[in-house]
Amino acid sequence: MDSHTTVERAQRLKQLHAQYKPLVLPTVWDVWSARTAVAAGFPALTVGSHPLADSRGADDHEGQTFEEVLAAVRPIIAAVDVPVSVDLEAGYGQKPADLVAGLIEAGGVGLNIEDTVHSDGGRVRSTQEHASYVAGLRTAADDAGVPVWVNGRTDLFMHAQDASGVLDEAIERLRALEEAGADSLYPVGIQDDDDLLAAVTGAVTVPVNSTAHPVRHDLERFRRLGVGRITYGPLLQFAMADTMKDMLKPWAH
Repeated sequence: MDSHTTVERAQRLKQLHAQYKPLVLPTVWDVWSARTAVAAGFPALTVGSHPLADSRGADDHEGQTFEEVLAAVRPIIAAVDVPVSVDLEAGYGQKPADLVAGLIEAGGVGLNIEDTVHSDGGRVRSTQEHASYVAGLRTAADDAGVPVWVNGRTDLFMHAQDASGVLDEAIERLRALEEAGADSLYPVGIQDDDDLLAAVTGAVTVPVNSTAHPVRHDLERFRRLGVGRITYGPLLQFAMADTMKDMLKPWAH
Protein backbone atom coordinates (compact mmCIF):
# COMPACT_ATOMS: atom_id res chain seq x y z
CA MET A 1 0.00 0.00 0.00
CA ASP A 2 1.39 3.42 -0.93
CA SER A 3 2.05 5.99 1.77
CA HIS A 4 -0.62 8.39 0.51
CA THR A 5 -3.33 5.74 0.93
CA THR A 6 -2.03 4.86 4.39
CA VAL A 7 -2.18 8.49 5.51
CA GLU A 8 -5.68 8.87 4.07
CA ARG A 9 -6.87 5.78 5.93
CA ALA A 10 -5.34 7.01 9.18
CA GLN A 11 -7.10 10.35 8.79
CA ARG A 12 -10.32 8.52 8.02
CA LEU A 13 -10.03 6.41 11.18
CA LYS A 14 -9.66 9.58 13.24
CA GLN A 15 -12.73 11.11 11.57
CA LEU A 16 -14.77 7.99 12.25
CA HIS A 17 -13.99 8.14 15.98
CA ALA A 18 -15.38 11.68 16.03
CA GLN A 19 -18.38 10.80 13.86
CA TYR A 20 -19.58 7.65 15.63
CA LYS A 21 -20.32 7.55 19.35
CA PRO A 22 -19.48 4.80 19.83
CA LEU A 23 -17.46 3.63 16.84
CA VAL A 24 -17.84 -0.14 16.51
CA LEU A 25 -14.78 -1.88 15.07
CA PRO A 26 -15.55 -5.55 14.36
CA THR A 27 -12.61 -7.68 15.43
CA VAL A 28 -11.56 -9.81 12.45
CA TRP A 29 -8.81 -12.36 11.88
CA ASP A 30 -8.54 -13.16 8.16
CA VAL A 31 -9.48 -11.88 4.72
CA TRP A 32 -12.87 -13.60 4.77
CA SER A 33 -13.98 -12.17 8.11
CA ALA A 34 -12.69 -8.72 7.14
CA ARG A 35 -14.56 -8.70 3.83
CA THR A 36 -17.69 -10.02 5.54
CA ALA A 37 -17.62 -7.23 8.15
CA VAL A 38 -17.15 -4.56 5.47
CA ALA A 39 -20.00 -6.05 3.45
CA ALA A 40 -22.16 -5.75 6.59
CA GLY A 41 -21.57 -2.00 6.47
CA PHE A 42 -18.72 -1.29 8.88
CA PRO A 43 -16.42 1.61 7.93
CA ALA A 44 -13.32 0.36 9.80
CA LEU A 45 -11.98 -2.84 11.34
CA THR A 46 -9.57 -4.11 13.94
CA VAL A 47 -7.54 -7.32 13.84
CA GLY A 48 -7.49 -9.07 17.23
CA SER A 49 -4.47 -10.94 18.55
CA HIS A 50 -6.51 -13.77 20.08
CA PRO A 51 -8.69 -14.60 17.04
CA LEU A 52 -5.72 -14.09 14.71
CA ALA A 53 -3.66 -16.56 16.75
CA ASP A 54 -6.53 -19.07 16.86
CA SER A 55 -6.99 -18.86 13.10
CA ARG A 56 -3.29 -19.63 12.60
CA GLY A 57 -2.94 -22.40 15.17
CA ALA A 58 -0.76 -20.20 17.37
CA ASP A 59 -1.03 -19.09 20.99
CA ASP A 60 -2.34 -15.71 22.05
CA HIS A 61 -0.22 -13.73 24.54
CA GLU A 62 2.62 -13.08 22.09
CA GLY A 63 2.74 -16.64 20.84
CA GLN A 64 3.59 -15.21 17.43
CA THR A 65 6.52 -12.99 16.50
CA PHE A 66 5.99 -9.47 15.26
CA GLU A 67 7.10 -10.56 11.79
CA GLU A 68 4.54 -13.38 11.79
CA VAL A 69 1.78 -11.00 12.81
CA LEU A 70 2.72 -8.54 10.07
CA ALA A 71 2.76 -11.33 7.47
CA ALA A 72 -0.72 -12.37 8.60
CA VAL A 73 -2.28 -8.89 8.60
CA ARG A 74 -0.87 -7.63 5.28
CA PRO A 75 -3.34 -9.58 3.12
CA ILE A 76 -6.22 -8.63 5.45
CA ILE A 77 -5.45 -4.93 5.13
CA ALA A 78 -4.92 -5.21 1.38
CA ALA A 79 -8.25 -7.00 0.88
CA VAL A 80 -10.45 -4.16 2.13
CA ASP A 81 -10.73 -0.45 1.39
CA VAL A 82 -11.37 0.70 4.96
CA PRO A 83 -8.97 1.63 7.78
CA VAL A 84 -7.65 -1.31 9.79
CA SER A 85 -6.25 -1.21 13.32
CA VAL A 86 -4.11 -4.06 14.63
CA ASP A 87 -3.86 -5.48 18.14
CA LEU A 88 -0.13 -5.61 18.80
CA GLU A 89 -0.38 -7.01 22.35
CA ALA A 90 2.46 -5.50 24.43
CA GLY A 91 4.66 -4.83 21.40
CA TYR A 92 6.40 -8.20 20.90
CA GLY A 93 9.57 -6.86 22.49
CA GLN A 94 9.91 -4.19 19.81
CA LYS A 95 11.00 -0.62 20.35
CA PRO A 96 8.11 1.80 19.71
CA ALA A 97 9.70 3.16 16.53
CA ASP A 98 10.14 -0.34 15.08
CA LEU A 99 6.58 -1.33 16.03
CA VAL A 100 5.12 1.71 14.28
CA ALA A 101 7.35 1.27 11.23
CA GLY A 102 6.24 -2.33 10.79
CA LEU A 103 2.59 -1.46 11.23
CA ILE A 104 2.72 1.36 8.68
CA GLU A 105 4.64 -0.78 6.20
CA ALA A 106 1.83 -3.35 6.41
CA GLY A 107 -0.78 -0.64 5.82
CA GLY A 108 -2.17 -0.58 9.36
CA VAL A 109 -3.34 2.79 10.65
CA GLY A 110 -4.21 2.03 14.26
CA LEU A 111 -2.86 -0.15 17.02
CA ASN A 112 -3.82 -1.56 20.39
CA ILE A 113 -1.09 -1.77 23.03
CA GLU A 114 -1.51 -3.47 26.40
CA ASP A 115 0.42 -3.38 29.66
CA THR A 116 0.67 -7.14 30.27
CA VAL A 117 4.03 -8.23 28.86
CA HIS A 118 3.48 -11.91 28.13
CA SER A 119 6.89 -12.29 26.50
CA ASP A 120 8.41 -11.27 29.86
CA GLY A 121 6.65 -13.66 32.20
CA GLY A 122 3.29 -11.92 32.07
CA ARG A 123 4.44 -8.99 34.17
CA VAL A 124 2.39 -5.80 34.12
CA ARG A 125 4.14 -2.58 33.17
CA SER A 126 4.12 0.22 35.68
CA THR A 127 2.05 3.28 34.89
CA GLN A 128 5.15 5.27 33.94
CA GLU A 129 6.63 2.49 31.83
CA HIS A 130 3.43 1.97 29.88
CA ALA A 131 2.92 5.71 29.41
CA SER A 132 6.50 6.05 28.18
CA TYR A 133 5.95 3.29 25.65
CA VAL A 134 2.78 4.98 24.39
CA ALA A 135 4.64 8.29 24.17
CA GLY A 136 7.26 6.53 22.05
CA LEU A 137 4.56 5.23 19.72
CA ARG A 138 3.08 8.71 19.40
CA THR A 139 6.46 10.23 18.58
CA ALA A 140 7.26 7.51 16.06
CA ALA A 141 3.93 7.96 14.28
CA ASP A 142 4.38 11.73 14.19
CA ASP A 143 7.91 11.33 12.81
CA ALA A 144 6.58 8.97 10.12
CA GLY A 145 3.91 11.47 9.12
CA VAL A 146 1.07 8.99 9.68
CA PRO A 147 -1.54 9.84 12.37
CA VAL A 148 -1.67 6.27 13.71
CA TRP A 149 -4.56 5.83 16.17
CA VAL A 150 -3.15 4.53 19.45
CA ASN A 151 -5.54 2.59 21.70
CA GLY A 152 -3.87 2.41 25.13
CA ARG A 153 -5.00 -0.69 27.00
CA THR A 154 -4.69 -1.58 30.67
CA ASP A 155 -5.38 -4.99 32.18
CA LEU A 156 -5.50 -3.78 35.80
CA PHE A 157 -9.22 -4.51 36.16
CA MET A 158 -8.85 -7.92 34.55
CA HIS A 159 -6.00 -8.96 36.84
CA ALA A 160 -7.69 -7.73 40.04
CA GLN A 161 -9.75 -10.00 42.30
CA ASP A 162 -11.99 -6.99 42.99
CA ALA A 163 -12.13 -4.72 39.95
CA SER A 164 -13.68 -1.83 41.90
CA GLY A 165 -10.73 -1.92 44.27
CA VAL A 166 -8.30 -0.84 41.54
CA LEU A 167 -10.50 1.89 40.02
CA ASP A 168 -8.38 4.78 41.28
CA GLU A 169 -5.15 3.15 40.10
CA ALA A 170 -6.68 2.32 36.72
CA ILE A 171 -7.93 5.87 36.22
CA GLU A 172 -4.49 7.22 37.12
CA ARG A 173 -2.96 4.90 34.53
CA LEU A 174 -5.50 5.78 31.85
CA ARG A 175 -4.98 9.50 32.41
CA ALA A 176 -1.22 8.99 32.11
CA LEU A 177 -1.75 7.18 28.80
CA GLU A 178 -3.97 10.00 27.57
CA GLU A 179 -1.33 12.55 28.51
CA ALA A 180 1.30 10.43 26.73
CA GLY A 181 -0.64 10.67 23.47
CA ALA A 182 -3.09 7.75 23.41
CA ASP A 183 -6.07 8.55 21.18
CA SER A 184 -8.39 6.17 23.03
CA LEU A 185 -8.20 4.11 26.21
CA TYR A 186 -9.09 0.47 26.76
CA PRO A 187 -9.77 -0.76 30.32
CA VAL A 188 -10.26 -4.48 29.73
CA GLY A 189 -12.64 -6.57 31.79
CA ILE A 190 -15.37 -4.14 32.89
CA GLN A 191 -17.81 -4.42 29.99
CA ASP A 192 -20.54 -5.83 32.26
CA ASP A 193 -20.13 -3.28 35.06
CA ASP A 194 -22.14 -0.10 34.46
CA ASP A 195 -20.66 1.75 37.43
CA LEU A 196 -17.03 1.11 36.48
CA LEU A 197 -17.61 1.95 32.82
CA ALA A 198 -19.34 5.20 33.75
CA ALA A 199 -16.57 6.09 36.21
CA VAL A 200 -13.86 5.54 33.60
CA THR A 201 -15.62 7.37 30.77
CA GLY A 202 -16.23 10.30 33.10
CA ALA A 203 -12.60 10.49 34.18
CA VAL A 204 -10.91 10.98 30.78
CA THR A 205 -11.51 13.14 27.72
CA VAL A 206 -10.66 10.73 24.90
CA PRO A 207 -12.88 7.82 23.75
CA VAL A 208 -13.02 4.79 26.04
CA ASN A 209 -12.98 1.39 24.34
CA SER A 210 -15.07 -1.47 25.69
CA THR A 211 -15.14 -5.13 24.75
CA ALA A 212 -18.57 -6.31 23.61
CA HIS A 213 -20.26 -9.57 22.67
CA PRO A 214 -22.12 -9.12 19.37
CA VAL A 215 -25.16 -11.09 20.57
CA ARG A 216 -25.31 -10.67 24.36
CA HIS A 217 -24.56 -6.98 24.66
CA ASP A 218 -26.59 -3.93 23.66
CA LEU A 219 -25.15 -1.02 21.69
CA GLU A 220 -27.47 1.56 23.24
CA ARG A 221 -26.32 0.63 26.75
CA PHE A 222 -22.72 1.36 25.83
CA ARG A 223 -23.74 4.66 24.26
CA ARG A 224 -25.65 5.62 27.40
CA LEU A 225 -22.60 4.88 29.55
CA GLY A 226 -20.41 7.16 27.45
CA VAL A 227 -18.35 4.47 25.72
CA GLY A 228 -16.73 5.94 22.60
CA ARG A 229 -15.41 2.83 20.90
CA ILE A 230 -16.31 -0.87 20.86
CA THR A 231 -14.27 -3.89 19.81
CA TYR A 232 -15.18 -7.55 20.13
CA GLY A 233 -11.85 -9.05 21.13
CA PRO A 234 -12.26 -12.82 20.61
CA LEU A 235 -16.01 -12.71 21.30
CA LEU A 236 -17.16 -12.41 17.67
CA GLN A 237 -15.12 -15.47 16.75
CA PHE A 238 -16.46 -17.32 19.83
CA ALA A 239 -20.04 -16.42 18.89
CA MET A 240 -19.53 -17.62 15.34
CA ALA A 241 -18.00 -20.86 16.61
CA ASP A 242 -21.06 -21.45 18.80
CA THR A 243 -23.39 -20.84 15.84
CA MET A 244 -21.34 -23.04 13.53
CA LYS A 245 -21.41 -25.93 16.01
CA ASP A 246 -25.18 -25.61 16.36
CA MET A 247 -25.54 -25.70 12.57
CA LEU A 248 -23.27 -28.73 12.16
CA LYS A 249 -24.39 -30.92 15.07
CA PRO A 250 -27.39 -32.44 13.23
CA TRP A 251 -25.01 -33.55 10.48
CA ALA A 252 -22.49 -35.25 12.78
CA HIS A 253 -24.49 -38.46 13.23
